[in-house]
Amino acid sequence: MGEIDPAFIQEIEHRPKIIPVEAEGIPLIDLSALNSHYFPSDPTSLESLVAEIGDASKNWGFFQVINHGVPQETRRKLESASRKFFAQPAEEKRKIRRDEVNPQGYYDTEHTKNVRDWKEVFDLTVKNPTVVPASPDPSDEEVVELVNRWPKYPPELREACEEFAKVMEKLAYKLLELISLSLGLPAERLSGFFNDYISFVRLIHYPLCMFPHLTLGVGRHMDTSALTILAQDDIGGLEVKRKTDGEWIHVKPTPNAFIVNVGQIMQVWSNDMYESVEHRVIVNSEKERFSIVFFFSPDHYVMVEPLKELLTDENPAKYRAYNWGKFHATRQRSNFKKLNVENLQMFHFRINRESS
Repeated sequence: MGEIDPAFIQEIEHRPKIIPVEAEGIPLIDLSALNSHYFPSDPTSLESLVAEIGDASKNWGFFQVINHGVPQETRRKLESASRKFFAQPAEEKRKIRRDEVNPQGYYDTEHTKNVRDWKEVFDLTVKNPTVVPASPDPSDEEVVELVNRWPKYPPELREACEEFAKVMEKLAYKLLELISLSLGLPAERLSGFFNDYISFVRLIHYPLCMFPHLTLGVGRHMDTSALTILAQDDIGGLEVKRKTDGEWIHVKPTPNAFIVNVGQIMQVWSNDMYESVEHRVIVNSEKERFSIVFFFSPDHYVMVEPLKELLTDENPAKYRAYNWGKFHATRQRSNFKKLNVENLQMFHFRINRESS
């Protein structure tokens, strides 16, 4: 059977269970009530949909959506192109290997919480180019443009990625408006933070692993984005940490659905009304797994802080403002190598952390 590189091995308390916990799934929400102008003609349907979104965001931090308006063929084309890309020899994929200067392209040595993930990825920004801070240094005002890198093979990958990114952007804005309404805010309240956004698409391949009891495809984490939208294949592997008891719950694949989760930015904006929830990906010793992720995040110059409309004397701000671009730059650096310090986390900006 061989041995596993120690870099992949999780601490004992974070290793997956051999038999995943099957339980009532995360909420499944039907978006068919939405029309092409974002809102249904029946106000009652809108109110019901908004309530569902709010309940799922509050109680789970995750939900699945069906009848979402994303053409099946658009998703299928990208899934097919992704499989072709990852099937290539490593030396071909590494010709567009990403680095700390330009984190777009292929990568196979990413770390989560300083443990290497059992996966390989291909990243591209939705806006091409995308403007980001040149460094994590708060005093450095320089910005740089990130430009997507494209492989020669498969030739259809670029068009498939760009087409998918466009329709996912539309879905993300719809979800953003519904979440805003669920917080009791105007539908467009959050849209102004997404003009020059740092959003990207990630193609992921989880190869077969003979040590599924020791390692993870992605270690436990919470997304730093505002929203994350996931298309997983029929193999499954995503596990969500249930808020009520801390149990890791296996998310069964639902055909043609997307899985949506609240990111840390949304948690701060909502002042903890909606919480980002830990999740992870287990690996499989019999079947490889593929997924596509859309990370929806604001402009690099946005200062992320609790929305003033949600604050009261009884519910004061729980977070200090932080610059999203600098936060993102710091986290990008930590993904490339194992550090001797804790990765920057949202809770480092909690106000009660200073007072305790």
